[in-house]
Amino acid sequence: MGRIFISAAHGGREAGGIDPGSIAGGTTEAREMILLRDLIVTELRARSFDVLAVPDDLSAAETIAWINSRGRRVDVALEIHADAASNPSVRGASVYYIANNQERKTNGELVLMGLLRRVTQLPNRGVKPDTDSGLGSLAFCRQITIPSLLMQVGFLSSPEDRSLLQNRRREFALGIADGVASWSRVIDPNNVNVTLVEATYPAINININGQKYAEQGILVNGNSYIPIDLVDQLRIDLSKSPNVNRISYRNIVYIKAVDLRDFNVAIGWDAATRTVSLRSNLLVCADQLDRIMSRGNTSEIELQLFLRNNNENALVTFPDIPKLYREEGNSEGVNYDIAFCQMCLETGFLRFGSDVKPEQNNFAGLGSIGGGAEAASFASGRIGVRAHIQHLKAYASLEPLVNQVVDPRFRFITRGVAPSIYQLSGRWSVDLDYGTKILAMMKRLYESARLL
Repeated sequence: MGRIFISAAHGGREAGGIDPGSIAGGTTEAREMILLRDLIVTELRARSFDVLAVPDDLSAAETIAWINSRGRRVDVALEIHADAASNPSVRGASVYYIANNQERKTNGELVLMGLLRRVTQLPNRGVKPDTDSGLGSLAFCRQITIPSLLMQVGFLSSPEDRSLLQNRRREFALGIADGVASWSRVIDPNNVNVTLVEATYPAINININGQKYAEQGILVNGNSYIPIDLVDQLRIDLSKSPNVNRISYRNIVYIKAVDLRDFNVAIGWDAATRTVSLRSNLLVCADQLDRIMSRGNTSEIELQLFLRNNNENALVTFPDIPKLYREEGNSEGVNYDIAFCQMCLETGFLRFGSDVKPEQNNFAGLGSIGGGAEAASFASGRIGVRAHIQHLKAYASLEPLVNQVVDPRFRFITRGVAPSIYQLSGRWSVDLDYGTKILAMMKRLYESARLL
């Protein structure tokens, strides 16, 4: 019978201290998730499921290792989180799955619908690939060898979501238990005792840089695995990468293909031909992606397509935004790809939010020097983009501006303190992963443009 692993996010020891996760409304994410996890475990056990609760004192890496050391082919693993946002009106539940895995996406829909049927007041934020997360990838989705999903049950920073979670915790638990039970039955429909059945995995084709590879890979729980020999041919050194998933099957070592994205290999999947595609010829210098004062690599059309593919209405209000970023970035020597991706991150691909309105032409959350805490407004899209570019140049360079200053906070910045996007973390945003999120967005852009 397939077992169910349930992990409550945070609470373990990270960086020498206990990680509470998000903190809001007098409570912590770790506390709320542990309480919810305990109710889910109780409910599933009452339905005769074999459930393993991950110990609460483990770090994120230890949690993954704990599950991997015990997981079997027909088991599933779910980690529950509570999200947080600077805007308290942002709310709702979502589920993340490993990108390009249609089977896992379908599994995520089962789990999310289970919760939303029980707690109808909770907004549905959808089932999303882990590449859409702030970090660009999620270890819980990628590094666990059995089918795994990461669920955001709501926003702790939202008074409405927090009240629902604390006052209707049992309904949350029942809904998640409904969804996980359905998921477990899909993975193990016949309750097969795996100790009596030898695992067999279907073969898949491999395409690298447009050419068919002679050897085949395998499909394991909906994930593509490729032979380790192919990795050696790509000149990728995995000797110091313990988090890359490896399995041994019929005397051949395979690794999970999607893990190679961390080595600047683009991964695709064609379901019709059962082919995993790898593209490894870097057309941009990967070790220079974070330098703000550098050249952009994309065309105006590639920026338009990336924006439209993530928000089909983005170019209705701002049809010239890709052109403006290229022109203004080139004028000041700022990498317009970085600025454009930061804009996508800050505005949600020009969807904006309650704090900044489209008519303000403020594409990077720039503050005003007025007496209030309102965001700055600019007379046109070009001036808004110019202010964004100037703000980046202020942080990254000591060189004077080419155009007249329009950034309202330009003179307050210590020039040249952040030549890398990583150094914007804690400066432009309080989020210490801010630079990593911009870089993750850039990798998405470059994969879309086939530059990676």
